[in-house]
Amino acid sequence: MLTHCRHFALHVIARFALGVSLIFFHSTRAQSLPSLGTLRQQAEIQQQWLQARVERVLPQLMRRHGVAMWLVISREYNEDPVFFSLISPTMFAARRRTIYVFFDRGEKDGVERLALGGGSQGGVYTVYRDPEVENRELWGNGQWALLRKLIEERNPASIAVNLSSTHALSDGLSASEWETLQQALGEKWLSRVARAELLPLDYIATRLPEMLPTYRSMMQIAHHLIARAFSSEVIEPGATTSEDVVWWLRQQTHDMGLGTWFQPSVTVQRKGKTRESLLAEKQAIIIARGDVLHVDFGITAMGLNTDTQHMGYVLRNGEKEPPAGIKQALKNANHVQDLLFERLRPGFSGNDILARTLEAMRAEQINGTVYTHPIGDHGHGAGPLIGLWDRQQGVPGRGDVLVLPNTWHAIELAATTAVHEWDGQELWVGQEEEAALDGEGKLSWVLPRQTEYHLIK
Repeated sequence: MLTHCRHFALHVIARFALGVSLIFFHSTRAQSLPSLGTLRQQAEIQQQWLQARVERVLPQLMRRHGVAMWLVISREYNEDPVFFSLISPTMFAARRRTIYVFFDRGEKDGVERLALGGGSQGGVYTVYRDPEVENRELWGNGQWALLRKLIEERNPASIAVNLSSTHALSDGLSASEWETLQQALGEKWLSRVARAELLPLDYIATRLPEMLPTYRSMMQIAHHLIARAFSSEVIEPGATTSEDVVWWLRQQTHDMGLGTWFQPSVTVQRKGKTRESLLAEKQAIIIARGDVLHVDFGITAMGLNTDTQHMGYVLRNGEKEPPAGIKQALKNANHVQDLLFERLRPGFSGNDILARTLEAMRAEQINGTVYTHPIGDHGHGAGPLIGLWDRQQGVPGRGDVLVLPNTWHAIELAATTAVHEWDGQELWVGQEEEAALDGEGKLSWVLPRQTEYHLIK
């Protein structure tokens, strides 16, 4: 087993550590993986990403959506969701009230970036101050008066604010801040205000190509932890419970200095045991030989998130591989991935991709569901939903958004297959793997997907 692990480590390092500074740590199985670097190194990389996003991505989006000025208004501990995609890694919250103003001065002069409250974020913003205006009234009202002065100086043709009943990530302006903003602007400027739902959504969704090597390293770590969790290192049939595996994953994630954006889950299927509803509270189940295991696991680092679902099988005594029917169930899920992969292209809506994928599944008599989502700054990221597990007819609003180039997607889906060895009982196989669309609209897996079960010997 140790020899196998060393070979695996050499393989992943050679193939996937593209441009990432490698620092090695040694696990209890003598396996090496790339580190993401020290916190200081990570922050330097994140700052470069921020500078590139506001310089390369944001101006294009403002012009695409016809926005002359964009206001992002946050209060400490009640931040707009897009706030965290606009700040340096050394900033963790708004300062009292922080207002970021983005004003498009045209192709030649570019987008001006101004901060009312807080600092320059390493030179990303120009701090806008006028003590005479600010001191005229109490601190809060002075800041609103300063904003109005800034707007009057620049005379924008349109002013975008983050209000949306459809997209949570575009709905960051709180009710009280919106009420106060209206009072501060007055009738003239208020008439130029519009909801620009897709501007924050598309900004959050758009990935930089230089982010991908780091994300690939994160995915290596996630796959590595799942492989260890679904092995005899962690699971002793007849003794280990599903919750033991969950908390092993949580502890390993913590010990490696990583975070997670959701509680992992491990579910058990076996002959004679019906799979629990996705809405049911997960109970600790003792893992036995012949069980099929499913894990849903994600990690968080450097402002990015992963989301992976894999399957495992606990070998019975004398078995070297799963029964043929169980293997076929995974193949069916892989084929659903293929059908979706062929149809996930820029310019199509999530609902359109869902409908065409389900039509292809029905034509091949595969029983499955699709619930794929964007991923990146958030686990359930900004952009189009391609179904929900309980909404296979499409998702109004959130599923109508078009797929963009330079976006990442968690290809999340499942296939249900009748297993001969289980007397026709159905086996549910859930799969989730990250895929990246490049600037030309080409889709590729971030890491090779799972095509064989993790085996617990």
